[in-house]
Parts: sequence; C-alpha cells; structure tokens
Amino acid sequence: MRRPAALVAAGLSLAALGAWPVAAAGAPAPFRGAVAVAVAAGSHAVARARPPAAGSTAGGTGDALVSPAYTDVAPAGHRRTADAMGAIADRVGAVIRARRHGRTTRQVFLKGPFRWQVSYYDARHKEIAQVILSDATGRTLETWTGFQVAWTMARGYPGAFGRKSNALYVWLPFCLLFVLPFVDLRRPRRLLHLDLAMILAPSVSFAFFNHADIGMSVPLAVPPLIYLLVRMLWIARVRGRAQDRAGPRTGSRADPAADPPPLRLLIPPAYLAILAVFLLGFRIGLNVTNANVIDVGYAGVIGAQRLADGQRLYGSFPHENQHGDTYGPVNYEAYVPFQQLLGWSGRWDDLPAAHAAAVFFDLLAAGGLLLLGRRIRGPTVGIALAYAWLACPWTLLVLGSDANDTLVAALLVAALLVCASPPARGAMIALAGLTKFAPLALAPLLATYGGGSGARAPTRAGRRFPLRGRLLAFALAFGATAVIVSLPLLGTPLHALASRTLGFQGGRGSPFSPWGLYGGLDTVQAAVQAGAVVLALVVCVVPRCRDVISLAALSAAVLIALQLGITHWFYLYMAWFLPALLLALLGRYGEPAPEAGRPAAPAVAPAMARRTQPAAA
Repeated sequence: MRRPAALVAAGLSLAALGAWPVAAAGAPAPFRGAVAVAVAAGSHAVARARPPAAGSTAGGTGDALVSPAYTDVAPAGHRRTADAMGAIADRVGAVIRARRHGRTTRQVFLKGPFRWQVSYYDARHKEIAQVILSDATGRTLETWTGFQVAWTMARGYPGAFGRKSNALYVWLPFCLLFVLPFVDLRRPRRLLHLDLAMILAPSVSFAFFNHADIGMSVPLAVPPLIYLLVRMLWIARVRGRAQDRAGPRTGSRADPAADPPPLRLLIPPAYLAILAVFLLGFRIGLNVTNANVIDVGYAGVIGAQRLADGQRLYGSFPHENQHGDTYGPVNYEAYVPFQQLLGWSGRWDDLPAAHAAAVFFDLLAAGGLLLLGRRIRGPTVGIALAYAWLACPWTLLVLGSDANDTLVAALLVAALLVCASPPARGAMIALAGLTKFAPLALAPLLATYGGGSGARAPTRAGRRFPLRGRLLAFALAFGATAVIVSLPLLGTPLHALASRTLGFQGGRGSPFSPWGLYGGLDTVQAAVQAGAVVLALVVCVVPRCRDVISLAALSAAVLIALQLGITHWFYLYMAWFLPALLLALLGRYGEPAPEAGRPAAPAVAPAMARRTQPAAA
C-alpha cells in the first residue's frame, strides 16, 4: 500500500514543482538560455556524480569510532596504545577543568587509520570532553568541551557547510555581485542600499561561526534579522495606507502601484541577464565539483528510498542520521525521482541524487522569481529578482550544502505566483508546510488574502471570491493536498509521527540561538514566540488593502519573526524568506524609462493590465 501511495504523493509534489519549466517557455530569451545552460550542466552533473567505488569513505564514514581490542598493545598499523593516548589526553588543561565537577569515566577509540579519540563522560553518561590525537606523533590535534562536544558543526571545520562556497575568495565576490547592480550613485543614501547590506550583514556572524567562535556568531546574527523584520512590516504598512487613501481613484498618486518609481540598475538589464546565466552555470559547476551533502540532503535520499520501497518512513532511519526523519513527507517525496534515477549506495557517499535535487530546487526558485517579477512589473524586475537570488551568497551556501531549504523557497514562490487563486495557494502552502513546518505559519495570511497577483489591491467587486468563499476554497485545497501527500504515512502511529517531527524539533537544544547558547531565557523566548503567533494572526486583517508586494512583505515578516523565536536557528534558513523579501524590496519599482529612440515597454505585464482598479478593501 505504501509504495503506490508514495509514488502518487511524489507525483503530485513534482507536478506542482514541474510547472516552472512549462511557464519558462514564455519567459524572455535570457532566461531560456539560462534554462538551457542549467539542463546541460545538470546532465553533466548526473554523468559525473556517480556513487563511488566500494570502500569510499565519503561523508565521513571513514572516521567511524572503533574500540581497540587491547588497551596496552598497539593495534595493527598503529604506533601507540590506547593507554598511552588516554594518559596524554588526561594532561590536557581543558580536560582537567572539565573533570573537576564530579566523577567521570574515560573511553579511548580508534578514529580512522591515523587518529585516536579520547572521550570523557559524567555520571549520567553524557560526553563532557573530547580529545583527538595523532597516532604518528602523539600530539593533541583537537580538544572540545561544552556544547562543542555534541555539536560538531560548532567546531569550525573548514568547508563543513558548502565547502568552497563559503571560502572568502568566493563569498566576498558574491557579496559584491549581489549589491553592485542596485547601487544608485546619484542617491548614495537610498534605503535599498541599507536593505541589501542587512541581507549580507549576517556574513560577519558566519565568519565567527566558521572559526568556532559561537559566542560571537550567535549575537551578531540577531540584529540584521530584527532590522529585516521591521523593514518588511514598514513596507506593508506604507503600501497598505497608500492604497487605502487612493480608494477607487485610478492612477491616484497616493496609489503606489499607479506610478511606481523606475528600478535603477547600474548594469543594463540585458547584461544583467547574461551575468545571471553565468552565475547559474558557476553555481551548478561548483555544486558538481566542490560541494558536500550535509545530513539534511542525506535524509532526503534515505526517505526517498524508503518511500519507493514501501517501507516505514518515520522512526526507522539509520543510526548515522537517526533524526533525519524530522521533516514533513513532501520533503522526502520530492527526492523520489532523483533517487530512482541516480540510485543510492546505502552509504553517506557523494549522493548524486541529493546534488541533482538541490540543483533542481535552486533552478525552480530562480525561475519562479523571474516569472513573478515579470508578471508583476515587467521583464527588468523579473531579471533583477532572479539575479538577486543567484548572486546571493546565502542561496549559494544552501546549494553548496545540498540542503532542502531551497525547496521551501521554491514552493513559497509558487504560492506567490498563484496567490490570486485561493485553492492554488492553499495547495502550495500545504506542500511548503509539509516540507518544513515553518511555512504553516503563513496559512492564515494566505487564506484571507483577497488581492490579485499584481501590484494593485483590487476592489471588492473585482475579487473573485468573498471572504467566506476564499476561506472555504483555501481550506478544501489545503486539506486535499495534505491528505494526498500524507498517503504514504498510512499505518504510522500519530504519536510516533509527532514525536519524530515537531516533538524532536521543539525539544532539542542548540547553541546556535541566544535561547540555546545562554540559557535562562525561557520567559523571553516564550514572549518572542507568542509575538510571532500574534503577528501571524494580525497580518490577516492589517493592513486592509494588500497587493502581492504587501503579501510578500508580510510573509517574510512572519517567517523572520518565527525564526527569531526558535532554539535551533541556522544560516540556511534565510533562504525561506529571501524570495518574499526580495520581491518586497525590488517589486516596489517599475520598469526603467526607455532610452531615447526606443519604444517604451509596458510597465505591467499584459495579464496584469486587465486587473481591476485599486480601492479600499
């Protein structure tokens, strides 16, 4: 029963995602060229990213811990004994300090062919200190205490996330490329400059993270998120008030959609499109040649294999990724075609299926943004949105880590594309929310949205559905989609599903947020979380007049507020709200004025020209 249901659910998920290539056929020539480049590069990736030969240690499996048979005899191929390694580790200052607070035990392991690991446990069998030593020299290579014992991702290992994508000689040029086209030399104090800088500001935090300085990285990540939250709320408020004042007056100067300021680009749109194609090819090439699959992408492949084989999805993941079943079913269903096409060796190897899936999700998000901007304003805004996604170092980090966060972004872009249809956006937010659960916070906002898919808030008479009809259509589509994608879970106990997903995510500790790093802030964290819930409900009714740009700004604000309250936050999560944030920032501008001697391009795509006049809702 589970195998047919899994294929049906995966088919629905991919059908929703696969609408992009069809829509892309109507896209401008630069984007069609980008699609061609991506398809060619993807084919090359499939050809190259084959499972490695037997005995490969890709993914870190070569460092599996092994207890030596004898503690006083050197194992075969080694120079030193377990007792000697333990004695060296006992003299490390950090270990001495960690052992002062009670009775501890010690255990010595072989860690691969050239190293030893000495672990220290307290009375509750919790590991409190860890020392890595060289077998050849007997020198201490690494010493870890506190949360960095359990959280290896907090140790600053080079390239642990994205490999070369977070190298300075890649990261800094991408930061420059992200900002450069939008610099207005005639208006250096333009607020957009600060907005883009704040998107990049967590790079300082990320630099400290890469150097294992979590004490600095965590507090530095918070202020940019707060700024972006306030900025999104301000944009939505300003647009709502302006459209409310405009009323039914077509072309009123109070209506921000009537005569938007042109998007001023330092680089002409045609050259920007060419640069976007180059960035797309570079990103795919870097993914093929120098990217790693973190546990998130590995979990997608494992889940896809289990679904395709009709096996139980939750509660049965392998030990090396035992909490990989913490996501919604759509996450695993989206990986099924790639796993079936490229296979899986059963080990944490190069995982070509995860690479192909990550490239596909990234292309969907970029293509969706291009279509979204083109529909709302015109081709220049569409190109600018797609370029901003491709030049953003945060999306490059997600792609280089082969994570699933761009799948969430692509589905949220789809929800904005079909926002004029309550059933369609209900289906899309169900898919996004059952990939990773955070987008479910957007369900109230999308359910009550009464605008069209353009940069104008329509009149009541121009709305296709009254409020009651919108809610009913949204709920029916949401529920039907959720049921279909959950068919593979038939027979899974509800308590097991809840404990493996929301239960695990809500109960785990993490040092990557102020709540987990400092402790003792439960009351403040609860207040922040309550504020996020209140915000998600308030934006359903305020502002009254909303267009798709206001909807994007409010969506980004809700997701940012939600992220500010969670215990486990990471930089990859910025991809969730980035498409909506970019649309809110760049979608406020219209097509640039035509050059002398050239005919003016329509400011709004033809489909949008037929929209109803703005009025108060």
